[in-house]
Amino acid sequence: MTAPHWDPQQYLRHADHRTRPFHDLLARIGELPGDPAPRVADLGCGAGNVTALLADRWPQARITGYDNSPDMLARAAVHVRPLLDFAVADAATWEPPEPYGLIVSNALLQWVPGHADRFPVWLDALAPGGTFAFQVPGNFTAPSHTLLAALRESPRWRSRLHGVGERTAAVLDPVGYLTRLRTLGCEADVWETTYLQTLQGEDPVLDWVKGTALRPVLTALAADPQARDAFLAEYRDLLRTAYPTGPHGTVFPFRRIFAVARRA
Repeated sequence: MTAPHWDPQQYLRHADHRTRPFHDLLARIGELPGDPAPRVADLGCGAGNVTALLADRWPQARITGYDNSPDMLARAAVHVRPLLDFAVADAATWEPPEPYGLIVSNALLQWVPGHADRFPVWLDALAPGGTFAFQVPGNFTAPSHTLLAALRESPRWRSRLHGVGERTAAVLDPVGYLTRLRTLGCEADVWETTYLQTLQGEDPVLDWVKGTALRPVLTALAADPQARDAFLAEYRDLLRTAYPTGPHGTVFPFRRIFAVARRA
């Protein structure tokens, strides 16, 4: 399957809601080895906006944001500053080149099947007392995803979109992450939060998923604009029913799973 083409501008249209979980994750990360100048890796840095938050938290740290999307890295370049840079890397194969005080990942690992099998490699790269922290969506049973999956597998679209963007099995439940991390010898704190996001505008849930979950479908249909627009119209109508607009906007519940693991 072709890797999804990412659109930084579309992704950042809901930057406030997308960034809030990272603030909550960052608040649970304690002292790092090498403070006030730890070595930090942001795995799946995307547009670089959350990587910049790491630099604000540890202004003397040497920080590298890693991503495999040229478009996202081009957008991230606006955040480059002394001690903060960006580099190409794929989380599925990334091998830490040096010891880190912190390896952090924000809303990336759901795109990496079997990512928990990479935990030993990343944890081994932590300096003693270092931290591995991440958050992933846990909303794959929400209507936004179940309706998308059902539409992809419908008679009209199955031949073109079977399995495109399917990620349900990629994310573990919170107990699964807690067990993995503790089995690997870490002190681990794992929790989940459901954010009741209130989105504004016309068809805001569709606009949201255009930046994330819908990217594989948009990529698969990119060469056929007529088919793309037909798919979007069908999906839009389903989302309007599932997420009706109220007097204050459209409520879009979003569950996320968090983990902060500290190496002894």
